[in-house]
Amino acid sequence: MKKAIVSLVILGAFVIYSIIHAHSGLVAVAPTPPGGSRSSSSAATSPTETPGATVTPSATQTPGSAYRNGSYTGSVADAQWGVVQVKAIITNGKITDVQFLQYPNDRNRSIEINSMADPQLTSEAIQAQSANVDIVTGATDSSDAFIQSLTDALSQARA
Repeated sequence: MKKAIVSLVILGAFVIYSIIHAHSGLVAVAPTPPGGSRSSSSAATSPTETPGATVTPSATQTPGSAYRNGSYTGSVADAQWGVVQVKAIITNGKITDVQFLQYPNDRNRSIEINSMADPQLTSEAIQAQSANVDIVTGATDSSDAFIQSLTDALSQARA
C-alpha cells in the first residue's frame, strides 16, 4: 500500500511539473558548451552588407560593450537535416538581432521544428548577449548548429 501511495505522489508531481512547464512556454532544457559539437564548413566570415544598405564594423567600441557595431555572418554549420548559418547584428556594442540566413527547410518536419526553435534561439541569444543559449527540445541539431554559427559571428565582432 505504501508503494502505491509513493508511486501516485511521484506521478502527481510529474504531472504538475509537466503542466507548469508546458504553459510557461519553456522548452529549452540543457546548456551547451561554447562552440557546440558539430562540424562545419567555412563560409563567408567577414562583416557583411545588409541588402539595400551597407553595414560595416565601426572602428570604435562603445565603452563597456562586448562587441563592435556591424553585421557579422557566422560559418555554415551542419544540422544533420540541413545547414544553419546566422548573421549577428550588433548595435551600440550589443546583439540586437540574429537573422537566419540558412536553416533546414526542405522537409515539412524541418520547417515545423525550425519555425518553433529559431525564434526561441534568437530571443535567448539577444537576452544572454552571447551564443551561450540552451538547446531547444526537439531541435538539438539545429540548436547546436545555431550555437556554432553564432559563436563564429560573435568572435568576428570581438576581433
